[in-house]
Amino acid sequence: MAHIFFAASIQRHVAMPEREIDAHTLGEALEAVFTTQPRLRGYILDDQGALRKHLAVFVDGRRVRDRERLSDAIGEQSRVYVVQALSGG
Repeated sequence: MAHIFFAASIQRHVAMPEREIDAHTLGEALEAVFTTQPRLRGYILDDQGALRKHLAVFVDGRRVRDRERLSDAIGEQSRVYVVQALSGG
């Protein structure tokens, strides 16, 4: 099963420890997490169901490409990291 991790900056608002997920896409993975922690949805997705702009999500070390439909593939051994994006200068 794949693993999903949420950065400490997200967990300070909604606790979500690392967990295994059975999913084939990023969208499926996030939905699996939201079923056990529904409050997390508002921190991760906007009102259109897309990833919020202040977040960066990586699957196997690569930044996800589909931030709207969340269709990036997840493999059986994938590692998904959800982190707060840094910006500024």
